[in-house]
Amino acid sequence: MSEIVKNESEQQLQRYSPAEIEPKWQARWDADASLYAADGHDSGKPKYYCLEMLPYPSGQLHMGHVRNYAIGDALARHMWMRGFNVLHPMGWDAFGLPAENAALKNGVPPREWTLGNIAAMRKQMRRLGLSYDWSTEVTTCLPDYYRWNQWFFLKMFEKGLAYRKKSKVNWCPECQTVLANEQVIGGRCWRHEDTVVELRDLTQWFLRITKYADELLDGLEKLEGWPEKVRTMQRNWIGRSEGALVDFAVADSDAKVTVFTTRVDTIFGATSVQLAPEHAVSKAFALEDDALRVQIEELLEQQKKARETDALGAIEKHGVFTERFAVNPFNGERVPIWVANYILADYGTGAIMSVPAHDERDFEFAQKYGLAVRRVIAPAVASEEPELPYLAEEDAVLVGSGEWSGLGCVAAQEKMAAFAKAKGFGTATVTYRLKDWGVSRQRYWGTPIPMVYCDKCSPEEPMPVAESELPILLPEQIDITQTNGSPLGRVAEFVNAKCPRCGGVARRETDTMDTFVDSSWYFYRYTDAKNSTAPFDSDKANYWFPIDQYIGGVEHAILHLIYSRFWTKVMRDLGLIKNDEPAQRLFTQGMVIKDGAKMSKSKGNVVSPDLMIERYGADATRMYALFAAPPDRDLEWQEEGVAGISRFLGKVYRLTMKYGGVRGKASPGDAETTAGQALLRKLHQTIAKITQDFDGRWHFNTSISSIMILVNEITANEAAMDSGEVSPAAVAAVFRGLILMLAPFAPFFAAEMWEQIGGEGVVFRTAWPKVNEELAREDEVEIPVQVNGKLVVVVKVAAGSDEGTVKAAALADAKVVARVEGKSVVKVIVVPGKLVNLVVK
Repeated sequence: MSEIVKNESEQQLQRYSPAEIEPKWQARWDADASLYAADGHDSGKPKYYCLEMLPYPSGQLHMGHVRNYAIGDALARHMWMRGFNVLHPMGWDAFGLPAENAALKNGVPPREWTLGNIAAMRKQMRRLGLSYDWSTEVTTCLPDYYRWNQWFFLKMFEKGLAYRKKSKVNWCPECQTVLANEQVIGGRCWRHEDTVVELRDLTQWFLRITKYADELLDGLEKLEGWPEKVRTMQRNWIGRSEGALVDFAVADSDAKVTVFTTRVDTIFGATSVQLAPEHAVSKAFALEDDALRVQIEELLEQQKKARETDALGAIEKHGVFTERFAVNPFNGERVPIWVANYILADYGTGAIMSVPAHDERDFEFAQKYGLAVRRVIAPAVASEEPELPYLAEEDAVLVGSGEWSGLGCVAAQEKMAAFAKAKGFGTATVTYRLKDWGVSRQRYWGTPIPMVYCDKCSPEEPMPVAESELPILLPEQIDITQTNGSPLGRVAEFVNAKCPRCGGVARRETDTMDTFVDSSWYFYRYTDAKNSTAPFDSDKANYWFPIDQYIGGVEHAILHLIYSRFWTKVMRDLGLIKNDEPAQRLFTQGMVIKDGAKMSKSKGNVVSPDLMIERYGADATRMYALFAAPPDRDLEWQEEGVAGISRFLGKVYRLTMKYGGVRGKASPGDAETTAGQALLRKLHQTIAKITQDFDGRWHFNTSISSIMILVNEITANEAAMDSGEVSPAAVAAVFRGLILMLAPFAPFFAAEMWEQIGGEGVVFRTAWPKVNEELAREDEVEIPVQVNGKLVVVVKVAAGSDEGTVKAAALADAKVVARVEGKSVVKVIVVPGKLVNLVVK
């Protein structure tokens, strides 16, 4: 192949230069607005909605972001090549506390700070070559988006799903705002790890997510494409418990204590009632007894300290006897009332009946304070006295429990709950750990809540604004402080409004919405991002949903993903969509670790992709993020790994520049030489491997590794290609396939190489290469041979050999003959293509 030698000498194989290649192609792609745009609904192609979670515009991407986006980008490009109509959008979760904090620190208005960050991050994403359709871009802090937050709020208010109530809320003194329960980690603010969260009584807006609790729970069973760890986290957060509410009257008082129990069958074993330090009855007792008040305050302080260290589950249990008694309604027995530090006011009813013989926590407390322990559950089949606490429910019966003695536990629970209801002191019920979603925030940078108050019409009851008034605009230039409630309350032109009922003076709600509202439905807006008359067109949303693949961090398993599932069900019930769940499949990528910690700005261990791109190029940066570890595992950052990928691409560049110009006039056929057959076999084995990876668990690390093995095979056969031992058709097929397989992982590089070999059209809109099973098949395969389950030898047989041939080859091997000499071969087990096992005696 003198042409090849000439090509090499003329080119002197100019070095791979991503600094020249990548900007050239990005400019071309930027000039083609339709390049990454999805086709219409009538395209005739199957649809594929590929989505990565939208970022907060902090101003700079780091390699953790790059890993997330590289996974989605590779998938989107692959699906285009597989003939799908792909929607691959991007947007910005643009409201939130960091913008206000930056405004306070730097004197830059939040809108200006946010939009500047968006511009910077969008530029980074373009430089990385990410395949987003920017015509669908969503920015949640702009009125064309948040007006629909307000519209949804009005619809929820109309349906009774949005309401106000006074409640205990988590208050961050640093943020000067309310936090959702999910935003409190170890008793501290999720954004300020050193700030202890306080409990305050405030009137707040809530969304009635609990109405959908059962559906949210049951729906998890259908989400087979979601990681089980995410589904488990959601099940635990919803926390459904079946049981009974039972009222214990406070002796010598009109008060009562309501307890929730999942084991009403054990109520005859209750030897005390225990209250949370903040329970209303505890507070009433404290008002009557100063000494008791001091002790209860100490218990509350212990509880708060345990919250701070996330140690509530392991708190050392302390309590105080109130000198008061409660009456067990089932037997009339007076039992002591205690206040205990491990009982939480916001969990259940804030009170429990303590049954030490049948509950580990109660047993521990009773042992510490010398409380009675009375067994009322026994094994159904007579046996030795069970060790306490005895927790069995199945195959167990009630004893010492009046008319219910002898009943099985489950049957007794049903009958005793019915008895309590008939007598008016209890009822069967279901409780949830899930609480309604508090969405009020006393901050500026968020969606204004579209409600007003009129002293004349309804001074305490809010009224919705008319839909025609939307959006209620957020003032752009205001004085932001973190004291005395929402900054909006000090802006007269915002607060002053017209009453929708009487037309008189009214005042606007000055709380803004939790930013998780923004991210609960953004992916629907992507389907119709420019719609000015509705949140989106239902026909478009129904075409694209559910999302085929959603990609993001497992840290969003509760906060974002439960809220988005709730919002989907609300929109379905409003008639906007038909799907029950937002995403069919969910993938949670591993973190990028540097210096032993998750890469983040707060930890100061961020690696900027800009620096990596400058040194090694965007393709090498992206490929390293996919190659260094399986995508669901954590990746330990090593810059040398990026350099290694860059060297690999340089190697492919050299080979392609040398051989890519070879044109084969016919497809490689049966007459191919041994070297050509070896190259084609490896090519088609690689195509099969990568296709399988995209269809399965996304082992992109092994996908890239298999491409490297193919390139090694090409390098090993350079001499054969130079001498003409490999047909031009085979050379052309190998390099065409190689470049197409690189396209999802290294799009700039693949585009340049595609052009160099004379490929037509856009490389990542070219059909994905198909596997030729005949060419992929090995001439010989290696078969392990075992004797009594222990490996003796590996024999080679022709690929596709029948069972008799494989058996004969195994029995003829010298090592096998020596191992079975003097013994009887009882059985020969042949697993076709896998192994042979001889059973001998």
